[in-house]
Amino acid sequence: MISFNYENDFSLENEDAFASWLSLVIESEKKKEGEINYIFCNDDYLHKINLEYLNHDTLTDIISFDYSMGNELHGDIYISVERVLDNANDYEVSFDDELKRVMVHGVLHYCGYKDKSESDELLMRAKEEEKMKMFHVEL
Repeated sequence: MISFNYENDFSLENEDAFASWLSLVIESEKKKEGEINYIFCNDDYLHKINLEYLNHDTLTDIISFDYSMGNELHGDIYISVERVLDNANDYEVSFDDELKRVMVHGVLHYCGYKDKSESDELLMRAKEEEKMKMFHVEL
């Protein structure tokens, strides 16, 4: 089950569409959906987590904690809405597209994709693009 939690004023407009999309992504990677919690927050909130748990004194857009068991994905994905907005402006993309990229990035980590080396990062970016195309909202 995918759930959305908010530690700021932000909220997703269509939680069901996002949850369905992320479920499809997980299925497309031949994984099982477990408990995945998205926590939307601000820079200060995520910075404290980054310091406390990762000993990194930097701002970031996403931190994911992976509790997966075998092929069943479980975890907590923290997203700074402020960072996503700044990155969208920096990369000249829409906020919605950047948000989807960050959201799927966390799930892709749970699926085993990395982004520490240049080749891993290229594969991660390609997977993000592939999975973002799977998002559809029915009106």
